[in-house]
Amino acid sequence: MPPSLCLLRLSALGDVTHVVPLVRTLQRHWPQLHLHWVIDKGGFKLLEGLEGVTFHTYDKKTGLAGMRALRGEMPGRFDVLLQMQVALRANLLSAFIPARRRIGYDRSRSKDLHGLVINERIPDRPGIHVLDAMGSFCEPLGLKQTQVVWDLPVPADAHAWAAAQWPADGTRTLVISPCSSHVRRNWFADRYAAVADHAAAQGWRVVLCGGRSDLERKTADAIMAAMQAPALDLVGKDTLKQLPALLARADLVMTPDSGPMHIANAMGTAVLGLHAASNPRRSGPYSTVRYCVDRYDDAARRYKGKPAAELKWGTKIEHDGVMELVTVDDGIAAFERFRDDLAD
Repeated sequence: MPPSLCLLRLSALGDVTHVVPLVRTLQRHWPQLHLHWVIDKGGFKLLEGLEGVTFHTYDKKTGLAGMRALRGEMPGRFDVLLQMQVALRANLLSAFIPARRRIGYDRSRSKDLHGLVINERIPDRPGIHVLDAMGSFCEPLGLKQTQVVWDLPVPADAHAWAAAQWPADGTRTLVISPCSSHVRRNWFADRYAAVADHAAAQGWRVVLCGGRSDLERKTADAIMAAMQAPALDLVGKDTLKQLPALLARADLVMTPDSGPMHIANAMGTAVLGLHAASNPRRSGPYSTVRYCVDRYDDAARRYKGKPAAELKWGTKIEHDGVMELVTVDDGIAAFERFRDDLAD
């Protein structure tokens, strides 16, 4: 067991959710290990209370002054730093974290001076899910991630809030979280509305959720205006601590490649993921990719001139209009795949 270990993964919400199984793996093998984690404010709001972890938050707005302040928080020199982010800001920040062993990504995924701030690398395994790639950070320490466990820290009052939003009357519930932080991954309000109306016609409750941005508010308003059936509007009403509890109450969550996709998956809820800009086998819902719409290969052929199999693993196809490849019929077919499995 290393005497001290620090993780650096600042964002985004989906990615910090993917790191939690690694934390559980380390804790399962070394119950006495106390972990430090350098994270951003959003990730901290989601994961605050994760037992056995001391969080150090970094706000990118604070620049170098914030990096120097973070250095003053460190308890000394760590035995191991897991540098789990290759963005330039994260690489620079890692230079302020003293550590003997500095483990980072393989050469194929290194960029923005990543190789200058690490002295060991994880194995290069193209073709695996992001969560499994993050899980492989324990391998230089002599461990293997053989189980995927999240057990997110969701307080009882968050579950109580979620329980109060709609009655536990046995009605199946579709939660729609329509927006990603990457706008070119987002689907269209009229298409969400069409799938929502189809679900409502099968007797399902429809719930909309999302953050407090203007985009999320406008998208939700447009979905409800286009729907024939009613929907419960919870957009902007939850906190990051309440969101996992809310998603846990759903039978199915429909969303593009987004933080809520991965949080819902971590809470054990099936996800109908909408994919054209990104590959669901790499960054889709880890446990329920079966219910995803996958138009990634179509996007590769249209925008890259070659099949997805010939692209570098992890290539994003975030072009204007790429999500037009995902049709209403695709969404309904994925919804019906889930319904068929419920009936079996």
